[in-house]
Amino acid sequence: MIAFVSGPVAALAPTTAVIEVGGIGMAVQCTPDTLSGLRVGQEARLATSLVVREDSLTLYGFADDDERQVFELLQTASGVGPRLAQAMLAVHSPDALRAAVASGDEKALTAVPGIGKKGAQKLLLELKDRLGAPTGTAPAVGSAVTASWRDQLHAALLGLGYATREADEAVAAVTPQAEAAGGEPPIGQLLKAALQTLNRTR
Repeated sequence: MIAFVSGPVAALAPTTAVIEVGGIGMAVQCTPDTLSGLRVGQEARLATSLVVREDSLTLYGFADDDERQVFELLQTASGVGPRLAQAMLAVHSPDALRAAVASGDEKALTAVPGIGKKGAQKLLLELKDRLGAPTGTAPAVGSAVTASWRDQLHAALLGLGYATREADEAVAAVTPQAEAAGGEPPIGQLLKAALQTLNRTR
């Protein structure tokens, strides 16, 4: 079990960060929110969860231990693998997920790509006693990484399983919000807004 990785950020991609650890580049799958707080060349420490499959070893990275713990707890529910768990954390913070499960908020779960009405109902039942109550600490949202916010948002949507056309439309839909934010808008907030527009059109 690799509990965390720490070292300079060697490279950033829309869904991955490469952290140099003892001369080795560790590729870590991250949500847009986590990536938005990283900068190439700067030191970073990511809590990690190693997912072992017959044909692959995948390291998932998180801003803190709480996010990693929620990622692992989500996978105790039937039908939730690492990709869906990460998609849930891309849309909602750990506390937002706890609040959604605690209050039985089906709509919050169906905002995640890959979760339909029946799946949300099943998850609410299975996770009710596992996630615990909200802690009341919302993570700070960082600013966008070096890739332009449009490129990063587009790639994140493709990574979550949307078609290129859908991703194009979602990016166009949130452009006014991004421009109103000025400078480099926070990718995490834009991704949530983009997912909401996509769910309305489906």
